[in-house]
Amino acid sequence: MTESTPPTPTQTPAPAAPQAAHPAPDLRVERTGTRRYVGTSPRGARVEIGSADVEGVFTPGELLKIALGACTAMASDFTISRRLGDDYAATVRVSGDADRENERYPLLEESYELDLSGLDPAMAERLVAMIRRSVDSACTVGRTLTAGTEIELGFETGGDEA
Repeated sequence: MTESTPPTPTQTPAPAAPQAAHPAPDLRVERTGTRRYVGTSPRGARVEIGSADVEGVFTPGELLKIALGACTAMASDFTISRRLGDDYAATVRVSGDADRENERYPLLEESYELDLSGLDPAMAERLVAMIRRSVDSACTVGRTLTAGTEIELGFETGGDEA
């Protein structure tokens, strides 16, 4: 007589966690003095960071605004250069006052300065619409700020991680 084993339920493996397209860079912020830090990237870039009363540094809020402006400019670079050529001039200004009671920026305003006077008005309007679409779809910083994000803070204290 052959002994049969009861069938086991089919197990579906848990879906794999989404993999980032590129591994996260090892960005670092190290203290260099009182209310003064330096941020570094693995590519050798450095940025001086500190409070608003420290000369020669960016505040973290200023870096947030610069990241937004740079992302806007870079997300639209290809779209604009295809219409105006690679040597076009552009400036993105970002402003917004902090709400110190809640320690956040309730509104960030961007102003994209771009000379479209060489285009007919209809083409300039179409290009502005294309720039908006490019930024809306490809500016990771803007999309993150708009959607919000979760932040996990861990500690390495020389013993067990807390």
